[in-house]
Amino acid sequence: MDYFKKYDTNPAEDLKWNIPERKQGTVALVGGNGQNFRTVVKVAEWLNTYPLENINVVLPDVLKGKLPPVPGLVFLSSTDSGSFASADELHEAIDVTDYAILIGDFSKNTTTTRAIASACQKSTKPLLITRDTIDLIAENQPERILLNPNLVLMASVAQLQKLLRAMYYPKMLMPSQSLVQIAETLHKFTLSYPVSIITLHNGQILIAHSGTVATAPLEKTAFTPLTFWSGELAAKITIYNLFNPNNFIDATLSGLF
Repeated sequence: MDYFKKYDTNPAEDLKWNIPERKQGTVALVGGNGQNFRTVVKVAEWLNTYPLENINVVLPDVLKGKLPPVPGLVFLSSTDSGSFASADELHEAIDVTDYAILIGDFSKNTTTTRAIASACQKSTKPLLITRDTIDLIAENQPERILLNPNLVLMASVAQLQKLLRAMYYPKMLMPSQSLVQIAETLHKFTLSYPVSIITLHNGQILIAHSGTVATAPLEKTAFTPLTFWSGELAAKITIYNLFNPNNFIDATLSGLF
């Protein structure tokens, strides 16, 4: 299994020096709905600790009266249920930045689901999707969406199982499988589809890209099974990959350790 690599320390410590001292780069953080926008605000606070020139916090316009007029807020048209309504607006908000995160907390309705799926399929910029965003794309022809090489999926094994089933992928992926079985499926999947994948299984973080699978024990990182999904790690992975392009596995491992 030459494609399977295990780490318990950062193999690319020098990548941290590639984060500039002067502010540069723009990240779009997309998420929230009329009733819940706490995660978006929290992840924006984490991103603000890094030297970014701009952080665009993209929200449905139903929230306009609920937030103070601070720099970086971008409001897009919303549905009656308080979530995003326009695929074209979402696509434009993502593609004017250098990197984007779809952090989730989207209302589950047909209009929003289609808008998210379309934006993921069309994005020409690196785009990390996580939390309930994964469930939304699983319902909208994911076999077409996952042909986009700009996508990074940060998903649970259960979510990946749902995604592969929706695609009629010939290999099974189940939470009951061993680490080696999960790694083998991710190896074959990322050879078939050009996306990158980050997941957590039995205390091990798995990072898959272009057929290579790297693992790191969660206990060796600063994260717990709960904080792994909070959005902070998604923010760190985005920063390290923004300033270390074309080196996905090492940059992601640097975000972990």
